[in-house]
Amino acid sequence: MNGHKPAAEGLKTRVFQIIFESDTRLAKGFDIALITAILLSVLVVVLESVDGLRAEHGELFRSLEWTFTILFTIELGLRLYCLERPLNYLKSFYGAVDLIAILPSWLALLIPGAQSLIVIRLLRSLRIFRVLRLMEFVGEGRLLIDALKRSGHQIFLFLFTVFMLVTIFASLMYLIEPREAGFTSIPVAIYWAVVTLTTVGYGDISPVTPLGQAISVVVMLIGYSIIAVPTGVFSAEVIRSIRSDRYSDEACPGCGHDRHEQRAKYCLICGTWLDEETPDPNAPEPEPEPESESEGDAGDEQTPSPADDK
Repeated sequence: MNGHKPAAEGLKTRVFQIIFESDTRLAKGFDIALITAILLSVLVVVLESVDGLRAEHGELFRSLEWTFTILFTIELGLRLYCLERPLNYLKSFYGAVDLIAILPSWLALLIPGAQSLIVIRLLRSLRIFRVLRLMEFVGEGRLLIDALKRSGHQIFLFLFTVFMLVTIFASLMYLIEPREAGFTSIPVAIYWAVVTLTTVGYGDISPVTPLGQAISVVVMLIGYSIIAVPTGVFSAEVIRSIRSDRYSDEACPGCGHDRHEQRAKYCLICGTWLDEETPDPNAPEPEPEPESESEGDAGDEQTPSPADDK
């Protein structure tokens, strides 16, 4: 339920189940329709940015834009209507995205002046942020977010190390290279170091001294050697997230193996039933214990009669 609760039973609960949940056919249809509207609205913004298309189909683009604006305004109104605390939703990430998606077009009506068309165009471009809503409907997006959170410290340490290297090399180049080469300040030299370390190489600033060129070679080689570090760290965390979702850490009571799939019922190694709280439905029933021979012999003995004693 995305952390939100319906306002009350009845119509609001029904609207809440359709908009915020996806376990019914109607809710899934709403999600598909919303994704389609998001993609189409972004496509309209992209096509409107082409001068030729805007000059030829400007009126159509404006009509479609207002149609999507009204639809998304109604959608946001329904979300706020069915929630118990609508302000909390507006403070959330997706609530802010919803608000940003519709505000520019409505605010454009209040902006007068001859320069309003340029301002409106800039405001309308903010509707591109609506594509961020797509992450809400992609289950794998949670894996990427979890991987980013877990690898945040490693990536921060990597970026801090890169920043130190860039600052050191930039300071050296500022001291070695003449101003005529373009190294007029340490910030400009930092720009050159970043461009060189990332192997982009714009060529607008380049060293002219042999020592400076040697340092450039070192910076480029370092760039090739460390550029894969954040990718490797993030990829490892993604794989770990996938394994944690697919596999369970519960150890087998028979052999101790602890890498089973979440839905596994039996151990892959020894075949032991894994759920210790419930009995194995396929386990053979225990055989009844045989009666002891002493009890059987005692039953077979007959009581002697008085005639036998004689």
